[in-house]
Amino acid sequence: MKIVILAGGTGTRLWPLSRQNKPKQLQSFVTHATLLQETLKRVDFVKPSDIYIATNELFLDDVKEQAKPFKIPAKNFIIEPALRDTAPCIGLAASYLAAHGFADEVMSIIYADHVVQHKDEFEKLLIVAAEIAKKENTLNIIEVKAKFPSVHLGYVKIGSLIKQVKGVDVYAFEKFTEKPDLETARKFLASYKYLWNTGFYVWKVSTILEKFKKHLPKTAAQLKKIEKVIGTAKEMSTLKKEYPLCEKISIDYGVMEKVDPKEVRIIPGDLGWSDIGTWEAIFDELTVNQHDNLVKADHIGVDTQGSLIYGHGKKIIATVGLKNIVIVDTPDALLICQKGRSQEVKKIVEQLKNEKRLDVL
Repeated sequence: MKIVILAGGTGTRLWPLSRQNKPKQLQSFVTHATLLQETLKRVDFVKPSDIYIATNELFLDDVKEQAKPFKIPAKNFIIEPALRDTAPCIGLAASYLAAHGFADEVMSIIYADHVVQHKDEFEKLLIVAAEIAKKENTLNIIEVKAKFPSVHLGYVKIGSLIKQVKGVDVYAFEKFTEKPDLETARKFLASYKYLWNTGFYVWKVSTILEKFKKHLPKTAAQLKKIEKVIGTAKEMSTLKKEYPLCEKISIDYGVMEKVDPKEVRIIPGDLGWSDIGTWEAIFDELTVNQHDNLVKADHIGVDTQGSLIYGHGKKIIATVGLKNIVIVDTPDALLICQKGRSQEVKKIVEQLKNEKRLDVL
């Protein structure tokens, strides 16, 4: 099995800590290690030579530096010369593996900015999913039970139990629902039929490339041009020419919502999973009680509850009478928002872009 870690996202909802030149996967939120480093620890059950990291060329130096202790071969870094969302990125990684003779191998898609607390369970489910993909040419997804009615995550509806593999339940797939409204999310939470979509995909390289040909033919054509010159002197010039022409679309919208549901298998698990997409998600991940404060700063508080307070450490942060507030202080930017609206931080980033405030992006 080849592990492909996607480490090219921008993490705009975690501004001002996550920045264009050093996004969230290169930052430490949960432990002293960065999210990328935690991800690399999580997949150490395979050889370093079987681990690939796909990242934007803007982050390549930092990604390589953080990956040094894990001894990932230099040739295993896959460079995206443009931000085209997850479908082109995954397609590029599959094309890269095919070009190096691994078309018949299984590839697992792992995100560098997710949290998985139960490493052993994660490893077991990946191995089972890989076994199914190898034998049945199916598209397999490792999913988790929803913990609360999130309107910021996608859901999958599972069908009947198909079988058990090494004690692991494998279900049929019925449909995706992307980011439902609150009422719908509450209904999903009450039903055992709906799971959060983690995006942990496991499939054969050849299988996913065939799906690209069928469902994203123009992007597949661009990727094929790149695949033909991988490993040659024309690789980088062709990559920079052809990759930006790929359709900018997620793997869910571009491929997974279009495939025959009979081709998909759902493998539920208890991973202790979070996508760490917002400051509120970080608060939920690291606190036990909603009335507690999550503090990583020199902080003094009076009558302050349920708040997240991150500081750069150079000045004290004092709060009085606050409840459910996010405060993130960096050397050049200060964010203050209601915890329940931390999803909207990306609007701040969009406004900064419109005003060309590159100094704080």
